[in-house]
Amino acid sequence: MEELYDQYRALLFTLAYQLTGSVEDAEDAVQDVFFKSFDVHPERLEKPKAYLCKMVTNRCLNQQKSARKRRIVYVGPWLPEPIRTPEADTLETTVVRRDLLSYGMLVLLERLTPTERTVFVLREALGFDYPEIAELLGKQEANCRKLMSRARSKMGISEEEPVRADAAQMEWISRFLISLEQGNVDHLLSLLTEDVMFVADGGGKVLAFKHPVQTRDQVARVLLDGFQSIGRYYQGNFHLEVAPLNGETGIVIRSGDETLAAIFIHLRRGKLARMYAVRNPDKLALV
Repeated sequence: MEELYDQYRALLFTLAYQLTGSVEDAEDAVQDVFFKSFDVHPERLEKPKAYLCKMVTNRCLNQQKSARKRRIVYVGPWLPEPIRTPEADTLETTVVRRDLLSYGMLVLLERLTPTERTVFVLREALGFDYPEIAELLGKQEANCRKLMSRARSKMGISEEEPVRADAAQMEWISRFLISLEQGNVDHLLSLLTEDVMFVADGGGKVLAFKHPVQTRDQVARVLLDGFQSIGRYYQGNFHLEVAPLNGETGIVIRSGDETLAAIFIHLRRGKLARMYAVRNPDKLALV
């Protein structure tokens, strides 16, 4: 079983993380499944990948039901917990980066029912075909195809739209950060789409907007005011760094040893369309 753990742990964690949006829930699911698998008869492990994925999927489906109830009373928008994905090529990091949806897609997954989310992740992130998904979920293949179509419709994405992150953002992010540091309103506005949206998750524990901020003028004002407010509060003792988060290029704000925020930027035709800022300190441990 230890060999199976070493071989499939990264895959199962990636699956569970994308089904729950929580590192703790994902790790609990994987540990629980391997613990229970010690008692499984060897004949049932002839196809260990399929068996373990099914076990993790079922565990996460149960977790999602209770998680949806918790999020009803969550203060402000709920965003998935970010994870740092080092660029060093190890077997585990390669698997995680390969099978991760973009952070923006993880946010859109919150619109789905647990079953729709499971079908989408198995298909788009892990590359399972429909017969495999149907077997894992105990459903008809045609039903799984309908669930996938419904999921894409709810998320507002087409069949052609990429579901993984575009990693080539370093130059754009540098220009964005310079405009913030210089307080250059005109340059910042030129980097935003007309329908840009900024979402911040503070979880009621730190200051954050309780609703998404929309329109180019409002987002630009919020970003510039926020940058200046951080500078005043920490008396200039803070810095921004570019970091590999969730398989893409993110921005981390720190003051000394304290992590203040993890920020994800998603572009549309070279302009910022969606910006997600995780500020809840409970979600920044792995950043």
